[in-house]
Parts: sequence; structure tokens; C-alpha cells
Amino acid sequence: MFNIFQKTINKPVSFEGIGLHTGKTSTVKILPSAENQGIIFKRVDLKENNLIDAKYTNVTSSNLCTTLENKFQVKVSTVEHLLAALSILGIDNAIIEVNNEEIPIMDGSSKNFLDILKIVGTKELKTKKKYIKINKEINFNYEDKEITIEPSSSFKIDFELNYENKIVGNQKNLVDIFNDNLENIYTSRTFCFLEDVEKIKKIGLAKGGSLENAVVISDKTVLNKGGLRNEKEFVNHKILDLVGDFFLSGYNFLGKVKCLKGGHKLSNLFLRQLFEKNNDKFEFIELNVKKEDNITKVSYKKNNITSIAVNA
Repeated sequence: MFNIFQKTINKPVSFEGIGLHTGKTSTVKILPSAENQGIIFKRVDLKENNLIDAKYTNVTSSNLCTTLENKFQVKVSTVEHLLAALSILGIDNAIIEVNNEEIPIMDGSSKNFLDILKIVGTKELKTKKKYIKINKEINFNYEDKEITIEPSSSFKIDFELNYENKIVGNQKNLVDIFNDNLENIYTSRTFCFLEDVEKIKKIGLAKGGSLENAVVISDKTVLNKGGLRNEKEFVNHKILDLVGDFFLSGYNFLGKVKCLKGGHKLSNLFLRQLFEKNNDKFEFIELNVKKEDNITKVSYKKNNITSIAVNA
């Protein structure tokens, strides 16, 4: 779904849950915000220097989650699933108050966040959204991983996993974020391998992890009762992570992303390259919508010439 105007939420909403890595219970309150404010995290357990902008330049760690940090070394981690929910719902502006350093993991997906936000609903603001329209292909490689974005009339993600484990294997999926039913994306949970759990805990992470908030895979079995939520849950969760991490650009995209073996670090490195070295390959645009013969036409204006971006 294309959103023409910026959005925020109708009224405050609160929830709590355990942090995946800290094991601490966090209380979160999301507040409406004005246009052009963006997404701002506020550490309410601290009295000063407690605001952290949800920007890719504030990412200081991408080890098993995305961590944001302001110039005063105040952090908030595991932000990607909540950001993905905000992005999917078209919410551009909100203040997210949290009383410790990690956003709750909930069920390991974005489902609970979307359910909570849908209860209070969203409202349009008076200012139009700005989209990043990709005009030329941009490619980035890091180690054995690759990510490319090319021109498209929508935001599409073509993701491929390649694991030796036979349960995960070589999963692929292509999703149109603006036009497809995203239920299988936002309900897909984070996952890990049983043999890695102790290693992760030894470095001080996954203290709050359990079968209630992550898919755990042994050699040939999914240990969670009920198994997987959908047949492509592994790659679908990686797509969800990418949606959340790309939202740290501060914008929505019009482009097709192709990603091979990606993750939080690759997405953040890509955004940094995009804005620092490739600003001649994209432009910021606003959209217009009109209906003709039961077809919704989404267009944008450049140099007073109207171009049709999408027929949906």
C-alpha cells in the first residue's frame, strides 16, 4: 500500500516484554509525534541525553540485532522488528519510550507490534511522505554477501539464504512490500541453531531467548512445538529484518532489493554507501494518487513533468 501523506499513531499505547539479549523486562510506550520528526527512541530510565534518533548513522552494533546509540553513548538495541512494524503500517513519526536498553523481543517477529499498533490506529498528517526513488543500480559486496538495489515502481525484496543446514538450506522469496499480503513476513520469527546457543550466551547475549520467542533448529529438527509458521519462515524473517533496518534510512524506498546471505550488518553498510557514495543514483520524490477506470495510478512530478510510477 502506497502512503501519500506522513502518518503517526492516533494515541499512546504501552506494552512490555522481555529483552532477547539482556533478559530484562522492558516497558515501552509509543507516543504520537508531529510531521517530519521521524522515529525517536527515548530512554526514560535516564534523566538527560536520553534521545536516540532512529537513523542508520546511529547504528553502532549489528551483532545478532541492530543497536542504536547517540553521541552520549546511550543505547537501545533490538529495534529492527518494531521498526519493521512501523514501516509496514506507514508510520513515519513517533516517540518510543523505553525504560532500559533493549526493545522486547515479544514472539520473535513483528506480529505483536502490529497487533498493538492496529488497536490504536494511525492518522494522516498534513505533510507528504518523501520516498527514495532508485534511478540506477547500486551494488555492494561484503565478504561472501551481496546486496543490490535497482529501479522499480514499488519496494520489492528478493532475498536468498544459503545455509549448510538442510532444514534452512537455500531458501528464496520475492516480496512486494507495498502490494503483497505481508502476513507471512511479519509473523516470521527470528531463528538460531541449537549448537550456537551456548556460544551466544557465553558472549553475554540471548539471556532472554526461549522457544517462546525464537525458532531453534537442531541438526534435522525444528524444536518449537507446532514447527514453523510458514514454509519459508527463515527467509521471510530475514526480509522482515531488512525492512526494519532499511527504515533507518528515514524514508521508504521505490526500488528492488536483491540480497544474498544478508543481515543487519550488510544492510547498514549498504545504507552508508548509498548516502555517502551513490547520491547521484537516487532522488527524493513525493507521490500523487488518482483513480481512472478502477485503476489506482500512483505518480510523481519531476521538473513539472508527471511520470506514472505504478499502476496498482
